[in-house]
Amino acid sequence: MPDLRLGDIIDDYCVKCRRLTNHAIVSLLNSAAAKVRCRTCYSDHDYRNEQAPPSKKELLKQKELFNAVLAATVPAEALPIDVVAADGVPEVVKEAPPASGKKGKKK
Repeated sequence: MPDLRLGDIIDDYCVKCRRLTNHAIVSLLNSAAAKVRCRTCYSDHDYRNEQAPPSKKELLKQKELFNAVLAATVPAEALPIDVVAADGVPEVVKEAPPASGKKGKKK
């Protein structure tokens, strides 16, 4: 692969468009793209190596698997009281709070 330069066009996953689109390189780090700008919506973001973030279903499945492995390896008696749920399964991975949209101040 030839050396990358500022302004070169590469494919990447756009976090705003939510699809794989053309991007222009905005900054380089160790001769690799660090920041890119979407040529469709003109938003800047970190270079994601053409990989989309995992879906909510995939994240939920990972959380369930992690909790199952943790419950099998760590006995509930060894965990603090506030970490153990009512059913005896440790609740170590907490769900992220819902993202609140930016609300303008009413005048």
